[in-house]
Amino acid sequence: MKQIILGTAGHIDHGKTSLIKAVTGTNTDRLKEEQKRGITIELGFAALDLPSGRHLGIVDVPGHEKFVKNMVAGATGIDIVSMVIAADEGVMPQTREHMEICTLLGVKHGVVVLTKIDMVDEEWLELVTEDIRDFTVGTFLEEAPIVPVSSVTGAGIPEFIDTLDALCKNVPERASTGLFRLPVDRVFSMKGFGTVITGTLISGKVNVGDTIMIYPGRIASKVRGIQVHNQSRETAEAGMRTAINFQGLEKTAINRGDILARENTLVPSYMVDLELHFLSSNKKPIKSRTQVRFHTGTSETMGNLILLDREELIPGETCPAQIRLDEPVSLIRDDRFVIRSYSPVRTIGGGKALNPIPVKHKRFQQEIIGGLMNLVDATPERVIDYQTRMAGPAGITSASLLLMTNLPEKALETTIGSMLNRQTIVLVDKENRTYIHLAVFDSLKQLSHDVLEQYHRNNPLKPGISKEELKSKFPRQASGKLFTLVLNRMIKDSQLVLEDDTARLASHTVSLQVDQKASKQQIMDIYRQSRLTPPYFRAVVKDLEVDPKAAKGVLELLVGEGVLVKVKEDLYYDRVTIEKLKDELVAFILENGEISTPQFKDMTGASRKYVIPLIEHFDATNVTIRVGDIRKLRKRQ
Repeated sequence: MKQIILGTAGHIDHGKTSLIKAVTGTNTDRLKEEQKRGITIELGFAALDLPSGRHLGIVDVPGHEKFVKNMVAGATGIDIVSMVIAADEGVMPQTREHMEICTLLGVKHGVVVLTKIDMVDEEWLELVTEDIRDFTVGTFLEEAPIVPVSSVTGAGIPEFIDTLDALCKNVPERASTGLFRLPVDRVFSMKGFGTVITGTLISGKVNVGDTIMIYPGRIASKVRGIQVHNQSRETAEAGMRTAINFQGLEKTAINRGDILARENTLVPSYMVDLELHFLSSNKKPIKSRTQVRFHTGTSETMGNLILLDREELIPGETCPAQIRLDEPVSLIRDDRFVIRSYSPVRTIGGGKALNPIPVKHKRFQQEIIGGLMNLVDATPERVIDYQTRMAGPAGITSASLLLMTNLPEKALETTIGSMLNRQTIVLVDKENRTYIHLAVFDSLKQLSHDVLEQYHRNNPLKPGISKEELKSKFPRQASGKLFTLVLNRMIKDSQLVLEDDTARLASHTVSLQVDQKASKQQIMDIYRQSRLTPPYFRAVVKDLEVDPKAAKGVLELLVGEGVLVKVKEDLYYDRVTIEKLKDELVAFILENGEISTPQFKDMTGASRKYVIPLIEHFDATNVTIRVGDIRKLRKRQ
């Protein structure tokens, strides 16, 4: 059976609460002050069983202009609005404001209830009815039935109930597969139950025993009990007026405006990207950075409205905007909002969320402006395409995409799978399910290619760049997994070669000029002939009378090829000489158990300026280990 919520709307003292009492027998004015003053201040709740057997949850809202914020909270999650207009007064200021709020919140179904007909004659009733028809032209109530009633005599009440029953047939059923979300509209303590939270369950479902998180404070607690229309239930689903009590949760830990959801499914954010409609009833434009009251769900938060494509917004126009809030909210894509002016307080606009967890945007950025406007009616694939493109190298998780697309999890997985198959997005991190756009991935491949090409140009005699240095050229948002994935893809595509943590383009080969070939042979000869007492490299350069930079390149090539071994800065040896000395050193220690520095000096026949760097080289390469003034083998050779 469909779960449907009816909400009242209309000017103060037009008989909303009396109508609900006449229909259900419930007085929704539960506060002493409400009953004393005869006006609704807080939200009231009732229920009605319709002739068809459908169960209707009812939210009664205040009509006084001082309590419009409570009205907005109550209008969240309603399926049908009952626009109440008193026959003796007709359309009034709060009638118009409530109509604007319901329109901005996306309410599509409703009925106009013409109350207090016992106080007017037939001629007046016809005039008021005609006035109402004019008032509803161009609104979602243009074709809505107008039902005359009297809550005093009971006239028209049965017809009103039958009208509601007929309207319910046209209300689409809410999906129970989405994220569980319940905006809190009331919090109280009940003896024997503890803290109780009520609200309209706008999506998903909740079960007794579930662990739930309260946002934006991220307080977790377990569901102890559930009631729907005063009846205990094991489960509550989307569309139900729901009361939940929790284990060990203090009443002070939660407030109206908070939202219940499962653990780690929502993300509190101080910014939201919006499609903003500025009401045509406004007298003058609104400027960028204007402070406004931001209403969404059951919350009200102050914030600054940033117009992204203009300096001011003309009444009746729509534009992309970003709200920057004093306190965080936890939304998903397509959530509706209302903005009200700071002072004097009145409803001035609203719309829907395009991105609930954006970054801070610069104004007049065409890519941002065009992208957000394209999101308004975008398919899920276009939303994912845009959001992964905007996320850049940081990528975006499937958990964030759930909020950005407002898709059920299985539908999101199917969409992502299709995009992966077509290679429009790339999976970077399987564990965290993080994706980047193919264009971003390709740009990182191009960056790697450009860095390597420039490196080879500047260092033609070096085999390549170290992985660590190449990684340092990537944007800092790029993870190590993404860097590895880019390299592996380039290796697979035969664009890059990786050897001993050194990367080079597959097309790169070390090629010496004629004079460099001669220098290479001369340097090799010098080090082979000098054996254990080679000259420092600066002396080699001076003796050969060659360009120091070119000679350095040749030297690094010889080290890279393994022909020469660097023992310390500016001191190099022929590898064959070093290997032969190592064999002698190992044999000596195997026979004697250890070797002293003087013994090693006798073995080499070299001066101290060579002996110390050589023995320390063998320490550094794990051949020997120093113990006091002697050396022993670090491991058996």
